[in-house]
Amino acid sequence: MKKKSSFPQTKVKNPEPKKKDENWIIWAAWADRITFEEIKEKTGKSESDVIKIMRKNLKPGSFRLWRKRVHNTSIKHRKKFKLGRKELREKIKIADIY
Repeated sequence: MKKKSSFPQTKVKNPEPKKKDENWIIWAAWADRITFEEIKEKTGKSESDVIKIMRKNLKPGSFRLWRKRVHNTSIKHRKKFKLGRKELREKIKIADIY
């Protein structure tokens, strides 16, 4: 029987896979806070490459769900995310004035 570690271990529901693995790209594509630009920096895969990988590895229904989620979410693209945050800050400033 193995001796248990004296350090507590946190079990994560979906742990992060190794970056060299294709599973990391799928994991990062599903993650809300990881943009396509970050995926390109870390793996060299462009957005179209990521879409091809997702189409190849996911079931058709899961792929459609992912595409719908990515299309509607401004977080996956850095420019859209920054623009959305800017608009939100402007709304807050206007609301504070009145």
